[in-house]
Amino acid sequence: MGAIASRYRVSNTGLSSVDVQNIENANKRENPGTLDELHKKTKEVMPVNFEGGKLMVNKGISNHFQMSHTLTMSSMQNGYKLGATYIGTKQISPTEAFPVVLGDIDPAGNVNFNLIHQLTPEIRLKGAAQVQECKLTAMQGTLEYKGPDYTMALAAGKPDCSEKLSVFVGHYLQSVTRRLALGAELVYQSSSRIAGGEIAIASAAARYTMDDSELSATLGAASFHVCYFKQASEQLQVVAEIDTSFRGMESVGTVGYQVTIPKAELVFRGMVDSNWNIGAVLEKKLQPLPFTFALSGMANQAKQQFKFGCGLIIG
Repeated sequence: MGAIASRYRVSNTGLSSVDVQNIENANKRENPGTLDELHKKTKEVMPVNFEGGKLMVNKGISNHFQMSHTLTMSSMQNGYKLGATYIGTKQISPTEAFPVVLGDIDPAGNVNFNLIHQLTPEIRLKGAAQVQECKLTAMQGTLEYKGPDYTMALAAGKPDCSEKLSVFVGHYLQSVTRRLALGAELVYQSSSRIAGGEIAIASAAARYTMDDSELSATLGAASFHVCYFKQASEQLQVVAEIDTSFRGMESVGTVGYQVTIPKAELVFRGMVDSNWNIGAVLEKKLQPLPFTFALSGMANQAKQQFKFGCGLIIG
């Protein structure tokens, strides 16, 4: 009876079953990802500038374990870091396996630790901890649940373990249509430094996805953040970002771009903002050697500040 009714509706509207299927696929809502990744496309295009010299050597010990050595020399930071990455045997997809354990340590005993584990296809657990001068200074745990067309997350952390300070964050992101996703965030913080001992801040989020572009925004009581991503061509990506602080009565606008030249195995990222900061990063793979050469430059004409960096990644 249902099949007969379905065929009747198709014939009554003049649409074929293929057309109906295409319409259903176009209106199908998918999981929108997490609220933390709302501005991910824009952030990935912006250059990550560094200063001085940097040498990184990555060495695969096995299919699941990798070591890294990083040497940094700059006016802000000098030193060596030993890093390690472990990827487990629980295969979720052809490109994802869990658990993932990341960590690094320097000669002073400063440690950064991250854990990501996919407990079930819907539930993911994240953990992070930081040790400074052999003391636990910060830790955070996050539990994510991904439904068919929504994602919920709850995070709890202590940004400063030496004080009575704790933070709880709740996220929710829902696909309203195939292109539109809406969400909300609630942050609760307790501290002896806060008047009344506690505070709660709520904010809203939205993302609209088009065929070759994306617009995302977050609005809270103290700030407004909006990002725009555009895939101009196969080689060019353009982004724009506006970050406004209502309390500081300040707004900063940034325009960035990424140019990819596959034949030359070269990636160039650049940006300029309303505070007169200009930055760029060039990355070039030196085939057939497993080397990646990086150049970074940043300048501020108003403050007469100039920074230059040179890096080499092996492995």
